Amino acid sequence: MLEAFGVINIWTYLAGLTMIILAPGPNSLYVLKSSSTYGVKSGYKAASAVLVGDAILILLSYLGIASLIQASPVLFTVIRYLGAAYLLYLGIKLIHHYWFNRNVAQQGEALPVKRENVFGKALTLSLTNPKAILFYVSFFIQFIDYTYEHTWISYLILAAILQVFSIVYLSFLIFLGSSLTQVFRNNQSLSKLGNSLLGLLFVGFAARLASLS
Repeated sequence: MLEAFGVINIWTYLAGLTMIILAPGPNSLYVLKSSSTYGVKSGYKAASAVLVGDAILILLSYLGIASLIQASPVLFTVIRYLGAAYLLYLGIKLIHHYWFNRNVAQQGEALPVKRENVFGKALTLSLTNPKAILFYVSFFIQFIDYTYEHTWISYLILAAILQVFSIVYLSFLIFLGSSLTQVFRNNQSLSKLGNSLLGLLFVGFAARLASLS
């Protein structure tokens, strides 16, 4: 269908892309957390950061830098541990805020007053995720015909499809999270439980990332 533009096996790409996007990961969980904590606007800030991060990684893949990172054990390990450390930080911060923050406990508030840099944190999550780098190196490029003269067009088509799929799924998470806002606001115990579970998931992702070989 898109062979004329250097894109091959498009249906396999779409099937694989769907499974990868739907698989729970730190980026999607952070988008869900942002929308449930701060609302739809912040959810879309986090989602836009994820899209920007993906675009940057796609560009790095096109330039061959992603392959260079994968081929360098030291550099890849540094990125891996940076990503794990950041996920661990986010997880511990979530748990600490809802269980050890005296202001929250005393005021009985389910939502934090202080807003965070949602865009910056989501972008950092995207760019320090070596699994995303592996995706663009090992999966993404399988669907490009490198005999095609203008491979940048092939990258652009695959990237556009990825971004459309991502924004649709992230929009679902944003409105799901937003619908939980009122529930969390009225039930402090449920808010603590939900956010602590998210914190534990971030810690689990950190441990899994650090243990990758």
